[in-house]
Amino acid sequence: MHTARSKVTRAVAALACAAAVLVPLRAAAASDGRAQDWRLTGKGQVSGELRLSNEGGLTLSARDGGTTVLRPSGLGIRTAETDFSKGLRFAGRSDRTVHETYTTTTGRRTHHTSDASESTFTFRKDGRTLKVVIRVSADGLAYRYVLPDKGTVTVLGESTEYAVPPSADSFLLPYDNGRQDYESAHDHGTVADAKAGDYGYPSLFHIGKSWMLIEEADLNSSYGGSRLALDSATDRFKLTLPDPAEVSGPGLTTPWRTMVIGDLATVTESDLPTDLAAPSKVADTSWIKPGRAAWSWWSDGQSPASLDAQKKFVDFAAREGWEYILVDSGWSDSWMPELTAYAKEKGVGVWLWARWQTIDAQSERDRLFPLWKSWGIAGLKIDFLESDGQDRMRWYDAVFKDSARNQLMLNFHGATIPRGQERTWPQLMSTEAVKGAEGTRPKPGRQPFPAAHYTTLPFTRNLVGPMDFTPVTFTGVRPTSDAAELALSVVYESGVQHFADSVESYESRPRELRFLNQVPTVWDETRLVDGDPGDRAVLARRSGDTWYLGAITSGEARTLDEPLSFLGKGGWRIEVWKDGPDGKVVTETHEVTPDSRLSVDVPKNGGFAAKLTKTG
Repeated sequence: MHTARSKVTRAVAALACAAAVLVPLRAAAASDGRAQDWRLTGKGQVSGELRLSNEGGLTLSARDGGTTVLRPSGLGIRTAETDFSKGLRFAGRSDRTVHETYTTTTGRRTHHTSDASESTFTFRKDGRTLKVVIRVSADGLAYRYVLPDKGTVTVLGESTEYAVPPSADSFLLPYDNGRQDYESAHDHGTVADAKAGDYGYPSLFHIGKSWMLIEEADLNSSYGGSRLALDSATDRFKLTLPDPAEVSGPGLTTPWRTMVIGDLATVTESDLPTDLAAPSKVADTSWIKPGRAAWSWWSDGQSPASLDAQKKFVDFAAREGWEYILVDSGWSDSWMPELTAYAKEKGVGVWLWARWQTIDAQSERDRLFPLWKSWGIAGLKIDFLESDGQDRMRWYDAVFKDSARNQLMLNFHGATIPRGQERTWPQLMSTEAVKGAEGTRPKPGRQPFPAAHYTTLPFTRNLVGPMDFTPVTFTGVRPTSDAAELALSVVYESGVQHFADSVESYESRPRELRFLNQVPTVWDETRLVDGDPGDRAVLARRSGDTWYLGAITSGEARTLDEPLSFLGKGGWRIEVWKDGPDGKVVTETHEVTPDSRLSVDVPKNGGFAAKLTKTG
């Protein structure tokens, strides 16, 4: 729930926020059986309305100014003892203003400010209690259920639903129930025309001039990771849990059911997933160091089994100033200590691939994590998790705790999406959960991904956390131009950015390599300069006093004409990496100011990358 307002503006808005949330729209007596409504506001245009019906059922609606982005939608949770979707009686309400500042090691920015209004509504049924906690801020609305009664809680399902207007434009991710993964391309169309079935988070909707991103935040071992199921008869999305029962005790607090709401820039720049996540559990983060990594498996699947091949990638990373290499499946413990010692001498860290079953048990982690750390391993890429179930979430929490104790960074593949855990466990550098560049490795008959896939991800998957797409594969089977492929190093955010092509490919492109040797993986600020999901994405990211621009398009050749108003005052020098007439990347340099515009001709599925440095 980040905003870029001044301190004075934030203070005034916070006072207004605190006052607004304390005033219900209508509050009938709790015992008279009549319907009750409460209007929920924060600073900005986002508001909600909670309603308790005559029958004791709850619904929630949401608006962005005058636009209804969520029609009245059912709330509730069903346990083995009580169905909290009906028969509820209002028992009380409390309110507070949330103001937090915190830091993360990855993300669209590393310093965050969260301002929100929070209301807790208490309801009773059959002697048991349900609390619904709702937060509203300038960039969205979120709620969660709390079951405070003592003893074990067995959840059989939720009555949570999202009644998005049927005419809304939607970007939905088909969910693979077999693999329980997120490695599909998005379906694009109206909600009314969408196929019935399961969809993974996040889901993006365009309603009038407003945008809404539905997601989940602050998931831990007390619950399974949910998804959405579209009922085409009602055009409503119902929240679905992965297990027949979710068991927690004593008491239960569910993850946040989350809606980022606003214009496209607000949604793209929002910190909502981490704002809602639990604070960091790692006191000393000095050992956590994001960076760029050379990854040999993509270009040569046999290379992880060769010590000499890995030394070649170490030498390359050292020459170019990249911080890491990743050694994938096939490595041997007989030579890994030699490799890490070799890499250390050259100032390069080593990431190690592991199958999750290898470290499933506590005894295995107690043995292997200290051993790998003694070799000098910097982080682990853990693969083939393929589950959103509660048992797997318990495993995640154990691995987070054990990796922090052994100072090992983490990257999950074949995994669920992040849900704000990069705040709680700052050693989480990245997660796959995307149809990424592994699927572009050259092979007979392989077809490139749709170009629209590339221009949808900056507004969907990458907004819920770091994304290990493994970009900038010039020799891959891809629709992107060379300059657009280079721009992915800026457009896609990941704490560790794995550049996956071969040493020879990068060295044959010295202009592109020079950009990769400069581009950071940690950002102080992110701005959406221009965008339309599925068509184009132009993002500006700042590191210190330097700005980087990344632009990608889907479709026919065009001229991108972009404002540079995000720059600070004074003069700036911009160097642009763009597609030349022959398809090869060329560079050009200009002097610009915040009032300038950048005009770049891009080919079909083209783009550009740029670096801006202050001159005065």
